[in-house]
Amino acid sequence: MRTRFAIRTHALLERRFPERRLFLRSDTDTRFIRLKSGTQAIVFAGGTLLIGWTIVATAILLMDSIGAGNFREQAKRDQQTYQQRLNDLSRERDVRAAEALTAQDRFNTALEQVSIMQSQLLDSETRRNEMETGIEVVQATLRDTMKKRAELTKKMAALQADGATELASEMSEETDSTMDFLADALARTAAERDQVVADAQDAIVRADEMASEIRLMEEKNDTIFRQLEEAMTVSVKPLDKMFTAAGMDPDRILKEVRRGYSGQGGPLIPMSLSTRGMAPSADAERANRILGEMDRLNLYRIAAQKAPFATPLKDAFRFTSGFGYRWGRLHAGTDFAAPQGTPIYATADGVVTYAGWMSGYGRLVKIQHEFGIETRYAHQSKIRVKVGQRVSRGERIGDMGNTGRSTGTHLHYEVRVGGEAVNPMIYIKAANDVF
Repeated sequence: MRTRFAIRTHALLERRFPERRLFLRSDTDTRFIRLKSGTQAIVFAGGTLLIGWTIVATAILLMDSIGAGNFREQAKRDQQTYQQRLNDLSRERDVRAAEALTAQDRFNTALEQVSIMQSQLLDSETRRNEMETGIEVVQATLRDTMKKRAELTKKMAALQADGATELASEMSEETDSTMDFLADALARTAAERDQVVADAQDAIVRADEMASEIRLMEEKNDTIFRQLEEAMTVSVKPLDKMFTAAGMDPDRILKEVRRGYSGQGGPLIPMSLSTRGMAPSADAERANRILGEMDRLNLYRIAAQKAPFATPLKDAFRFTSGFGYRWGRLHAGTDFAAPQGTPIYATADGVVTYAGWMSGYGRLVKIQHEFGIETRYAHQSKIRVKVGQRVSRGERIGDMGNTGRSTGTHLHYEVRVGGEAVNPMIYIKAANDVF
């Protein structure tokens, strides 16, 4: 059975790959190489496998390169969007804060005007009371004078009966003069009283108008405050999420940033709207809460520049190896592959603590950042910074190379917190997932 199968197989190979002879001729001799059917089939199968493997490997490399380029472009767009969004929020925050302060100034001015009108109204009421008291006094005096006049009239009649006409005439003229004086005083007092009443009514109307303006201002202030509160919520929560996702306590980070800026007045100062030693109003407390959120947003923006939330490359690259154990040993960083000489950039503000050759790292740059974070950039072909130099996020620090213990041109990028290596993608993905 086995012989029959072998015969059939050999016959099939003979049809597909007939036996060939390769002649080699020299000046004195002629030789030939016999290529059996089996040999030709093996060579054909090996060539087919080699070509297939080449096609598959090329396709994988091409797809990997395209994917890495798309990721870099997406990371660049996300970073630009993040910066643009922060700038827009800062401008909107400044505009809203200016509107709130202007509205608060108008509100204070209206309160002062209402206070003045109230004082004028009280003064008018006091003057009216005084005038009414004066009128009552004048009326009492007038009643007494009328009584005296009646008594004098009776006396005049008696004197006339006795023949003292001249004396009665003099007394009558004196009485008429007194009556005229009192009548004039009473008329002036009544006119002043009417004017005071009219002024008081005008003050009441003006106070009502001012109260309506104050209500409109309060409604506008409420709208402005609500918009600011919504903007702060939308802006601050994603940043809280970003730092938390990176394993960083937001409150501790903000305290460190605030402590670093102590003695400089602080980004924002709480409002104090009371000048009489009274407790702040509800609007003042609301404004102070918004200013506190604005201060938190500013501190987050400062902290984001000091933590490695950016990628070390801006040109096209592909990931070749991630953080974790390989062959029983810890690979303490992430590898980015790109052409020789590709620019390498600092991922956060910091100070260069090492710039030179180090064993398997080759040409290495170490940067110390805030919050106990250190980043390392290994296998560089050229270093462009010096020890002690302060660098900013996005500043070029070197060129990609293949120095040290390396199997190809790439960047070995590490992030260490308190001396312990952590996965750099925690920071990069935290920023990409939020913005």
